[in-house]
Amino acid sequence: MSHSPEGAARRPHPRSQQLYERATRVIPGGVNSPVRAFRAVGGTPLFFTSGRGAYLTDADGRSYLDLVCSWGPLILGHAHPAVVEAIAQACRQGTTFGAPCPGEVELAERVVASYPGIEQVRLVSSGTEAVMSAIRLARAFTGRDLIVKFSGCYHGHADHLLVAAGSGLATFGRPSSAGVPEAFTACTRVLPLDDEAAVEELFARDGGRIAAVIIEPVPANHGLLPQRREFLESLRAVTRRHGALLIFDEVISGFRLARGGAAERLGIVPDLATFGKVIGGGMPVGAFAGPREVMARLAPDGDTYQAGTLSGNPVAMASGIATLDVLTGGNGWSTLEALGAQLEGLLQPVLREAPFPMHLVRVGSLFWLSMHEGGAPRSAATLPQEAAGRFAALFHAMLAEGVYLPPSAYEACFLSLAHTASDLERFAQALRHSLATLR
Repeated sequence: MSHSPEGAARRPHPRSQQLYERATRVIPGGVNSPVRAFRAVGGTPLFFTSGRGAYLTDADGRSYLDLVCSWGPLILGHAHPAVVEAIAQACRQGTTFGAPCPGEVELAERVVASYPGIEQVRLVSSGTEAVMSAIRLARAFTGRDLIVKFSGCYHGHADHLLVAAGSGLATFGRPSSAGVPEAFTACTRVLPLDDEAAVEELFARDGGRIAAVIIEPVPANHGLLPQRREFLESLRAVTRRHGALLIFDEVISGFRLARGGAAERLGIVPDLATFGKVIGGGMPVGAFAGPREVMARLAPDGDTYQAGTLSGNPVAMASGIATLDVLTGGNGWSTLEALGAQLEGLLQPVLREAPFPMHLVRVGSLFWLSMHEGGAPRSAATLPQEAAGRFAALFHAMLAEGVYLPPSAYEACFLSLAHTASDLERFAQALRHSLATLR
């Protein structure tokens, strides 16, 4: 069978097709976030009408085992009763006030009590907003302009962070999106992951101008690229030595890998951290947090402006509180770790029989099916066209088996507390069948 998307067997989805055709007339590309368009795998994007537990139902009434979980926030699964009840109760009292509410205090207290080294948190409405604000705060606190990020780490779509790495160990930021003036990215430096020498070289040259280093401690936006603890510890050391701040972007990993996120799991405390996904429990919530000394620079106490009409709105707060309470009360992180280990045990023999290179990369309940030759990479690496075509064919074969994977070879998968042992066995069996069809 061909490895191109066109060669993959596909079932018709007439209702999704109709909705997509309507959407393309009124929504650019027919979608409100690019990866949803299925451009990386081909075919018509599925439109979903409901979710329950570990399963999604599409507009044509077909059910799928969901390994996307809305890209991470649904750590309890779809429509968890405690979350639904909390949201419904909050809605009955009013959906937004544009003023303080008790829920934002309660959620902030839970975040501060959970994450190492933070004393205050500012709630926002998205991960992009959280990262953008944390960087502004870091610049204000240090009085410096330069920001260092790493190739393969995604920190939202703020203009100054839409930067791709160029040639050499350190590059001046070059925009990777139209509509972003080079002047906006001139203060961003891009380094390769897993390269202490490149970091040291940059700091030796520009250390006095660097406000912050930002990194996903568990990079999960260019595949899943677990970093060596030694590399992350070197970032902690070099930023302290030069008076820069270390920012952990835990929008994906925060409250998923452990109660204290990757910082707890790795034993490394950053100066600032950003959150999203899980703390909203499926609603739009983000946050950035740090020690009181740094956070004091924020308005209204300080001179660094940040605001949001819907920040801390009562419905989103209720969803986040309910989600964290279920996780904490039921020892959820241990259960998720056990589910991840069980899945790894089921998939390893399947992947050994795959007709092409395929590797499981797992950190807790976060995992990725890497199709790189020679094992899973630690730094951003582009898949050859043939491998990307194989993933496209695999994606559609899994859809035919009733399993919904991320529609991109570079996106990670997520487990939730709603996934059961039988769900994991179903996934492994579907993967075995799908790989057999691609031989």
